[in-house]
Amino acid sequence: MKTGMTIAVLGATGMVGSRVITEAGARGHQVLALSRKPASEDPNVTPIAVDANDAHAVREALAGSASNGAADAVVLTVRTFPVDQEFLVGATRTALDVAAELGIRALVVGGAGALRSPDDHDLLVADNPAYVPAEWRTVAAAGTAQLRTCQAHADADWVYLSPPALLEPGVRTGRYRRGTDTLLTGADGRSWISAEDLAVAVVDQLETPGPERHITVAHRDGKGGGQ
Repeated sequence: MKTGMTIAVLGATGMVGSRVITEAGARGHQVLALSRKPASEDPNVTPIAVDANDAHAVREALAGSASNGAADAVVLTVRTFPVDQEFLVGATRTALDVAAELGIRALVVGGAGALRSPDDHDLLVADNPAYVPAEWRTVAAAGTAQLRTCQAHADADWVYLSPPALLEPGVRTGRYRRGTDTLLTGADGRSWISAEDLAVAVVDQLETPGPERHITVAHRDGKGGGQ
């Protein structure tokens, strides 16, 4: 397990990014909070104004300066509403390019649409109306394009983390189920996790990296640890 890291979070003010920052800071890591309008009073967090598609600014932030150290890893949690696939793919490519150049790890928090359906492994969740209604297909398609961008980047050390079908603010339990490229569902058929527990999974992956490039997590009932 790696401790005392400097973790950069692109998309720091979003639902997932803000919780990753909280989780990482609580574990004693230094955090670089990267967004267009970052702000933090936490002494472990350094806010840095960055446009996710500005490769020069991203590189400068991750490489470090006199006021902050270089990043050991970067977490990309950028989202747009309404969805902007071109921006999402561009931001992902920028993060991977810079990560590869600096020799640091990249964890991309993507979408559930890129996962395989649990009842039909040949059918992506993005194309399965049981999980993705018509009005959400463009969002799911953007997540799939984001994964393809990662897979096309041979030089970067990346992991793509797909959340379950439902991701929402909630309670940090510190428990979750972990899988690879197939959507996880519970006994009741639900596929969900709190943003707080997704952040736990993100920091766990950074501290103790696994061998898989595409992973997913979901809510776990009962007692026990992260796995």
